[in-house]
Amino acid sequence: MDVPESVAEMCQPPRVAVLVYDAQVGILRHVRDGALMLTQIRSVVEAARGAGAPVLYVRHVSVPPSHMGVGALRTAMAWQRVERAEDVQSSFPPDASHTQLVDELKPEAGEPVFDKLGMSAFVGTPLEVVLRDRGVITLILVGAVLEIGIEPTARHAADLGFLPVVVEDACGVVEGEAAECSLASLDYSLMSYRATTAQVVEALSGA
Repeated sequence: MDVPESVAEMCQPPRVAVLVYDAQVGILRHVRDGALMLTQIRSVVEAARGAGAPVLYVRHVSVPPSHMGVGALRTAMAWQRVERAEDVQSSFPPDASHTQLVDELKPEAGEPVFDKLGMSAFVGTPLEVVLRDRGVITLILVGAVLEIGIEPTARHAADLGFLPVVVEDACGVVEGEAAECSLASLDYSLMSYRATTAQVVEALSGA
């Protein structure tokens, strides 16, 4: 079996895909250095397209409070800083303007966008099926927010047998200390990998 020995080898086509995580209007407005992050994400996405590697997107949506269960209501209460379930609002209705992907990262024709309710991009979406059907081994992760959704997605990807590569300078951060803790925890598990935009672009370009 051909086992890659470096991140550069992991990120070479054809058994690689890029996942753009929650690049939404209402989320990216909160990340640090958003303009730079968008530039880095675009570099990775364009390199993937040039290499013929699939690019996929996920976005966070929420159901109306009338259809939320206990778990969803408790999570919404925590995030919205409210004490009563009756005060919960739908944060990301599917058709709301702030739920949409930012214009700078609009998918090209045929690139799928999967809606999710939770943090891992694999829960409740066909992402795993699509990746396995394409024979993907390495999943390159970019988007936002690193310390909220990208970390659990990387962990889930590793548990499913993929090689998750977190492009740290192409992942949005809201709270720097929490993001550092997320990266340190992923490093400690030895099941996911870090790379820079430059390293990933070079690998995708076959250099």
